[in-house]
Amino acid sequence: MKPFRIASALVISTLALFAASPGAYAQAYPSKPVRFIFPYAPGGSTEILARLIGTKLQASLGQPFLVESKPGAGGNVGTDQVAKAAPDGYTILLGASGPLAINVTLYDKLPYDPTVDLVPVVHAASIPLVLIANPGFAPKTVKELIAALKARPDGMPYASAGTGTPQHLSMELLKITANVPGTHVPYKGSGPAMIDLIGGQVPFEFENLLVALSQIKSGKVRPIALTATKRSPLLPDVPTMVEAGVPGYESISWYGVMAPKGTPSAIVGLLNSEMRKALSAPDSAKWLAEQGSYDVAGTPDQFGAFIKSEITKWAKVVKASGATAD
Repeated sequence: MKPFRIASALVISTLALFAASPGAYAQAYPSKPVRFIFPYAPGGSTEILARLIGTKLQASLGQPFLVESKPGAGGNVGTDQVAKAAPDGYTILLGASGPLAINVTLYDKLPYDPTVDLVPVVHAASIPLVLIANPGFAPKTVKELIAALKARPDGMPYASAGTGTPQHLSMELLKITANVPGTHVPYKGSGPAMIDLIGGQVPFEFENLLVALSQIKSGKVRPIALTATKRSPLLPDVPTMVEAGVPGYESISWYGVMAPKGTPSAIVGLLNSEMRKALSAPDSAKWLAEQGSYDVAGTPDQFGAFIKSEITKWAKVVKASGATAD
C-alpha cells in the first residue's frame, strides 16, 4: 500500500474511533484550566455559586476552573463572549434568566441566540421572588392588593430593581394575569428600591427572596406572597401567588451553566454529571437552601426545554409591558 493511502487510512480509522466512542473526547478533558465566566459584577451570589461549582470540579476533574466576571448590558457581554468562544469545553458560562431568556425580547438586537449559539449543561439554581410592602401599606393580601390596584385606574406606583429585571416583570406578569393597572418606578438596583420602599416613597414591589429576607425578618417590610409554585421553608407562613388567588402565576430568578454551540456531547455530559454532584454535596445544598433555591439540576435536555419555555413566557410579558432596553 502506498504511503499516502496508508496515511489516509490511519486518519479515517482515527476519526471512526472518535465517532464510535464519544467518550474519547471526555477522557482527555480537561487537560488545562477552564474559564468559568459569569456575566455580572463581582461580589454577588452569582459569583459565589460559580466558585462553589468551580472549586468542586477542580477537585473532581483535576484542573482549575477559573471564575471570571464579565459584566455589561444586563449580562449580555459575558454571555456573548462565551457564545463566541471555541466549542472545546474550556470556556463555559454561569448564565441567568436575564441574558438567557428575558433579554431575547427586551433587546432589539441581541448579539447571540441562547437557543442556537449556546448549549445547556445544567440548571444550577432557581430562586423565587417575594411580593413585599411597606408595613403601613393597607392591603395585606394579594386579593386586597388587586382590589386596590383596580381602584386606581391612574396607576398605583410600584418599585423595581430596573426595567426588564425579574422584579419588574414579576409585577407586569401580575398586571397581565389579574388585569390590573400600575405605574412602574424603576430604580438602579435592588438596594435603592428597598430604601425607598422602607421609607414609604413607594408602597410595594417584587424582590428576590434572598435580598428581601433580612428586611422581612427585621420587620422593615411585610411579605404578602411568594412567586414560586410552592412555599419556601424560609417563609413557611407566606402563601404562593397561586394560593393567594392568582391561578398559574410563577416567576423565578434562575441560573444555569451553558457552553458554546458545538461543544462535544461527551464533554457536556461529563460537566453535567460532575456539576450535579457538586450541587448536591451537603455544603452546596445547604448554601442553595439558604438562598431560597429549589432543587433543580436535571439533564441538559431538561434545562434546554426550560430555557425555551422561559423565553416564550417572558416574551409575552415584555411585549405587553412595552419594556425595552434599547
